Amino acid sequence: QVQLVESGGGLVQPGSSLRLSCAASGFNLANYAVAWRRQAPGKEREQVAAISWRGSNPSYADSVKGRFTISRDNAKNTVYLQMNSLKPEDTAVYYCARTQLPGEMSRLNEYTYWGQGTQVTVSS
Repeated sequence: QVQLVESGGGLVQPGSSLRLSCAASGFNLANYAVAWRRQAPGKEREQVAAISWRGSNPSYADSVKGRFTISRDNAKNTVYLQMNSLKPEDTAVYYCARTQLPGEMSRLNEYTYWGQGTQVTVSS
């Protein structure tokens, strides 16, 4: 059974850091491209970071560039999102997703499998 489980969210003050984890089970996450997306109340889901199955060429939304880092630990079958210098506008539910098929994300191989999300709240 394909399963992605996010964890690590919480309530933090502005300027704080959090590390989100996306743990996979039922398949080898190392073979898939992975993305982190977030959705704030009343807003559309936004992709904040993505990483190729090789672990190279991570990409970031302009809103998080320089503050967030995506990485993967294939031995743990997990992808991480390190979030530093958090701002109130980072408040959202964060989801991880993998592509439908092994390999890179493309128009024919989009992010299909999603976790249940983890809430991140940044507030003073």
